[in-house]
Amino acid sequence: MATIKVKQIKSRIHAPKDQKSTLDALGLKKLYRTVEVEDNPIMRGMIRKVSHLVEIVEQ
Repeated sequence: MATIKVKQIKSRIHAPKDQKSTLDALGLKKLYRTVEVEDNPIMRGMIRKVSHLVEIVEQ
């Protein structure tokens, strides 16, 4: 399957608990870390939920 690289660009400190859980599920635990996740509708929805905290890195 195709993959997407996601990078956390903003702090999670003032984010609601559900958004912090979403970042954890994506594998983003620290600021400016990049992870590679599968490109499927579930991951796209998770990225959309925290879109103000992350960015998609061009491959």
